Amino acid sequence: MRIMIFSRPHFLFMLLALPSLAQNGVSLDEDDYSQTGNSALLPSTTKLIYNHLSSLSTVFKKDIEKNLGYCVKNVKTDWNGAFNFDGHLEFLTSCIRKTKGDLGHRLCTAAEIKVYFSNFFDKVDKDVHHVGPNQNCNLSYWSPGCEPGWACSTGTSQKVDIKTTIMPSRNKDCEPCCEGFFCPRGLTCMIPCPLGAYCPMASLNRITGVCDPYGYQIPPGKNNHTCGSADSWVPVGEGGELFCSPGSYCPTTTITIPCSSGHYCQMGSTSQTSCFKLTSCPPNTANQNLHAYGIILIVILTTSLLIIVNCSDQALSTRERRAAKRREDAAKHARETAQARHRWKAAQDLSKIRQIGLQEQISRTFSRKKSSKQGGAMESMDKSQTSNDKKDSKDLTNMVRSIDDDPHGHDGFHMKIGDKNIKKNAPKGKQLHTHSQIFKYAYGQLEKEKAMEEDHSNMTFSGVISMATDTDVRSRPVIEVAFKDLTLTLKGKKKHLLRCVTGKLMPGRVSAVMGPSGAGKTTFLSALLGKATGCTRTGSILINGKNESILCYKKIVGFVPQDDTVHGNLTVEENLRFNARCRLSADMPKADKVLVIERVIESLGLQAVRDSLVGTVEKRGISGGQRKRVNVGIEMVMEPSLLILDEPTTGLDSSSSQLLLKALRREALEGVNICMVIHQPSYAMFKMFDDFILLAKGGLTVYHGPTKKVEEYFSGIGIVVPDRVTPPDHYIDILEGIIKPSNNMTHEELPVRWMLHNGYTVPPDMLELCDQIAKGSSDEKTQMGDDMDDHHGVVEEHSFAGELWQDVRCHVELHKDQVHLNFLQSKDLSNRRNPSILRQYRYYLGRVTKQRLREARLQAADLLILLLAGACLGTLAKVDDETFGSTGYTYTVIAVSLLCMISALRSFSLDKLHYMRESASGISSLAYFLSKDTLDLFNTILKPLVYLSMFYFFNSPRSTFEDNYVVLLCLVYCVTGLAYIFAIYLEPSSAQLCSVLVPVVLTLVATQEEQTGLVKYLGRLCFPKWAMEAFIIANAERYSGVWLLTRCASLRQSNYALSHWSLSLSLLILTGVISRFVAYFLLITFQKK
Repeated sequence: MRIMIFSRPHFLFMLLALPSLAQNGVSLDEDDYSQTGNSALLPSTTKLIYNHLSSLSTVFKKDIEKNLGYCVKNVKTDWNGAFNFDGHLEFLTSCIRKTKGDLGHRLCTAAEIKVYFSNFFDKVDKDVHHVGPNQNCNLSYWSPGCEPGWACSTGTSQKVDIKTTIMPSRNKDCEPCCEGFFCPRGLTCMIPCPLGAYCPMASLNRITGVCDPYGYQIPPGKNNHTCGSADSWVPVGEGGELFCSPGSYCPTTTITIPCSSGHYCQMGSTSQTSCFKLTSCPPNTANQNLHAYGIILIVILTTSLLIIVNCSDQALSTRERRAAKRREDAAKHARETAQARHRWKAAQDLSKIRQIGLQEQISRTFSRKKSSKQGGAMESMDKSQTSNDKKDSKDLTNMVRSIDDDPHGHDGFHMKIGDKNIKKNAPKGKQLHTHSQIFKYAYGQLEKEKAMEEDHSNMTFSGVISMATDTDVRSRPVIEVAFKDLTLTLKGKKKHLLRCVTGKLMPGRVSAVMGPSGAGKTTFLSALLGKATGCTRTGSILINGKNESILCYKKIVGFVPQDDTVHGNLTVEENLRFNARCRLSADMPKADKVLVIERVIESLGLQAVRDSLVGTVEKRGISGGQRKRVNVGIEMVMEPSLLILDEPTTGLDSSSSQLLLKALRREALEGVNICMVIHQPSYAMFKMFDDFILLAKGGLTVYHGPTKKVEEYFSGIGIVVPDRVTPPDHYIDILEGIIKPSNNMTHEELPVRWMLHNGYTVPPDMLELCDQIAKGSSDEKTQMGDDMDDHHGVVEEHSFAGELWQDVRCHVELHKDQVHLNFLQSKDLSNRRNPSILRQYRYYLGRVTKQRLREARLQAADLLILLLAGACLGTLAKVDDETFGSTGYTYTVIAVSLLCMISALRSFSLDKLHYMRESASGISSLAYFLSKDTLDLFNTILKPLVYLSMFYFFNSPRSTFEDNYVVLLCLVYCVTGLAYIFAIYLEPSSAQLCSVLVPVVLTLVATQEEQTGLVKYLGRLCFPKWAMEAFIIANAERYSGVWLLTRCASLRQSNYALSHWSLSLSLLILTGVISRFVAYFLLITFQKK
């Protein structure tokens, strides 16, 4: 259809019709302007051509979504970012005028544009910027328009639809390409330059023969051929001549404007951006200098860290001082009240004495006035007087009792503790809420107990009845442990660790287990606790006369290990309080729990150091003896019924040992069954034990009975303890072979003599020793013993392969039993309900928070290292527009992963022994794990913020701070979970090595360009790849317009996709969650003994 202009009405009709025709997709002819040359038609013609170009987005939408979906998220948005020339159509008008209205015949159709970009993405050589042979440019025909920077027309006779999918014949009227367009080599049409490009007409460099600034040459021998416009639109790494230069901005593709002062213009900008305050932005600035903000943040964060480091201890110390002040006031109040009670009791006794004296005096006075005449009358009078005296006495007694019954009245002293009537009216533990009330209650009860202990020596019958009927005294469940023929044999080796041990541990008694090294003392305790792994057990262990597992009573069974597994960064009271909260009954009021803690602190003599840190290897705290007592107190605060201790006095002096044993004897008075392994006790301390168990090498019993009868037994078999020698030391020296008995007895006979003494069954391989005892011949006896040893040597002799196989079997059986023990579910018979997991989680959270606050220096050091790493990497690794900052992000993934993994190791590596002890006592493993992870969430949130505060302002990427923070947040969450696995499953040194190697190796694998085979699949499934993809996607989305091809080329080379941003973050989070599940499984499965 052709529109002819003859008059003004026709012209107005054309102006109204053109937009509607363009919107309806009707092909219009621009020959009107070429035939008339009327400048009034230029705006409408320009708009018409622009509408044709805009309609191409609908033509290519499906192809773009199918082939370029990885780099184009929204076709309309990215198309507008590259070709939305609204308000800047001057270059189209200029080209229409230059081509005399023939621009519509020179624009590339959809078919030609598709050929260009298809050849671009399919090409192998990056330096080749032309398309392959086609019908207009091939080996047989090569028109001037096929040269770079030139274009041809289809001619006015050929009607061309810009949306056509068939390449038209275009070889007429070839001319240089208009500015604002680029004309590829091998195509004879023009394509508009995208926004952010600067496409002026090229100028010929006479010296080099190159058309500057594009770098293509004019064909030789053609003097009429001149330089045109741009020749290609390619990624910036293959040719950046098309891009608007840094320090300038290009509002249109034909205009470049230098950036003014106070603004910056990055490469390919269409407008200038205002700089932040405190930044230096002189004219022609490509990027704002944000180092000032980085320095300010360094100062602020460093100051904040110093404040936190110095104030965290102060805050805890202030809180502890306030608690100590309340405690001291409560103790003072309790002492004063106890003294007042004592004085009031003395006053009561004195009043009773005076009452009795008055009664006797009245009786004597009336007895002198007796006469025979008035005998009957006087007798009746005496009876009346006696009844009156009894009445007066009764009234006086009632008056005293009324004072007792009404202590709040004005007649008596206001007593708050110690009296039965007061006790009835006193608030119970559940009714106490404030700390002062709780402390007053606890110290009042302690003062009462002291007073009762003082009265034990001269207690009257009524006092005994009062104690017996006191309902406030709590009784603990009784545990009696009986064992018969208890034998433990190492699996795979048939070696006896314990053999034929028979006896009983009674409630209310303290038993000592002694013997030489290798006698199986600790193994004996492990067998009683049901924790002897890797062994085959024969014989029986009865609990309260029933064949039940001791694990059914683990909530009321305490075990004190040989090593002092006490938290060094907690105070003495905090260690005891945590165990009391988690292990005492959930039904017990808080005030009663505080009373238990105060009672243990006082009995162990820890009042002076209750607020002192226990101390670690690096930071000294309390003394070794006090630490040992805290180790015992941790089990005492849970009020056990059975208490097992493994060498609790090792490393203590005699006075500290006796103090500890006195505290244990007080526990035994409450019905606790106590058994301990002990070395070299003093004579006085040895006499404090009720029962004595002596084991020989091989786990054989030499003596098991009352301590007071041990010397009598050994004297009966001819072993007399010399003067000034402790009996157990002498017996152990005999069992070690250091001392030989005077009656030609050997130490091998002692276990057999004990069996014969008690009528126990002697094992068959020890019957020869019975014959030796019967014969009493030492020479023959020694010879037989030698023969027996030789026989045993022959039996146990194995080849190297056999011994290796036995060791492997033993190791496997040991781990198998440990896993079985960790998952063993026993019926709870302790009748104690521990706090819920949620409440234990709260207790753990409070404890871990205190520990982290006291380790504030370590936390500050971690954050300071991240600050320095962010500043250094942000300065060294500048953003590369070609790769969208992949170098800096690679360094970021390695540095952040490495530093965060190493710091996260401390969460579980440093307190493995503490966890094993707590979990064995029944404390929730889930609460422990969740509390650690919850506190680490603080680091997960803070550390990306600290690192980015330096890296972002020194590196200045185009992506937003929020996008980078979200990616780093997910990355830190992921690597923290992986660090948990290393910390729990591996030794500390191995865990640190893995934390260094894993991020580095996986990042190198993920960023390797040419991946094949296993490396290719490993690169897709490692967390650095997901983090790198999320970083680069967030940055690449900020590159639009002229950067579109660069974005597609870079993402295609890295095998990334814009739509994978959420997927990458989800995979990082999922990896973190799965890692935590795996870490928790390892925590409860592979506990070490």
